[in-house]
Amino acid sequence: MSAAYAGKKIVITGGTGSFGHTVARKLLSTGVEQVRILSRDEAKQDAMRHELPNPRLKFYVGDVRDFDSVDRAMKNVDYVFHAAALKQVPSCEFFPMEAVRTNIIGSENVIRAAEKNSVQSVVCLSTDKAVYPVNAMGMSKAMMEKIAQSHGLNNPQADTIVSCVRYGNVMYSRGSVIPLFIRQLKSGGPLTITNPAMTRFLMSLADSVSLVEFAFEHARQGDLFVKKAAASTIADLAQAVANLFESNSEVQVIGTRHAEKLSEALATREELTRAQDMGDYFKVPADNRDLNYSVYFDSGDVNQANFGDYDSHTVEQMSIPEIEDLLLTLPEIRSELASAGKTKRLSEAR
Repeated sequence: MSAAYAGKKIVITGGTGSFGHTVARKLLSTGVEQVRILSRDEAKQDAMRHELPNPRLKFYVGDVRDFDSVDRAMKNVDYVFHAAALKQVPSCEFFPMEAVRTNIIGSENVIRAAEKNSVQSVVCLSTDKAVYPVNAMGMSKAMMEKIAQSHGLNNPQADTIVSCVRYGNVMYSRGSVIPLFIRQLKSGGPLTITNPAMTRFLMSLADSVSLVEFAFEHARQGDLFVKKAAASTIADLAQAVANLFESNSEVQVIGTRHAEKLSEALATREELTRAQDMGDYFKVPADNRDLNYSVYFDSGDVNQANFGDYDSHTVEQMSIPEIEDLLLTLPEIRSELASAGKTKRLSEAR
């Protein structure tokens, strides 16, 4: 990670999750002064404390729903990675107000506490499900993005920069489908998929951390960053996992879960009309007009007709061998293959 973190104090909200573990480990390899983990699960904090024994790693028991606990964790802090969220689509469908309290109100607490404590920069982690949302999880994340952007609109001279990053499925993260596939293969059962034609963007945890770091280095008030990514069908992903483990397990279609979409979009055509292409990333500046719309009255933006959505159905689709190669870049997959004695593909990938 960047040497810019040397001597800095950083808070990771929801820091006991997959992203928090990865970014904390990377930050501790730099000259960072302190990494603070803010979360409400003391058992996961204790496990993380033993996994990463380091005096620069500090734990704060608290909840983003409670402003005082967030405020307490942000004293004298330089940067904030806001990763705390309710992420499971079916859970949020059954308990939408819980998604509101964590993803919307909790995010507002994080931004307000950061401003109060003169934090330099806050990056809020969002999801492709916030684009054209059809479920409570995506809707709550879309509102989080609006809250982040409104901070700059209402406080143009604010010292605290608030930006967002948006990405798709993070491979082998907690609750993702790849660990489920591997458990099913090990047990000898069928691989269960919802819809073979469903497509999703694929990103590694390392890529998600790089995206957030890119945002910290380049963000201005209200910016949104998207990492370009390839996609695959769920059927091809399942077959790639089965191939790596030399399994002939049956694939069983169980049907779409509550409020799942057939495809996901990382950016809308409206966003792409004003986006800056930064190589591996899109930077979407905030719409910084005020409420005096008559000043801008015109015929509309004709450029929108030249753009389509950045959607997992329309971007490059990975082949099964390409998915296998991508999976082999994940340390977790390599460890699983080694423990299962599947060393042939590991030696080929070296």
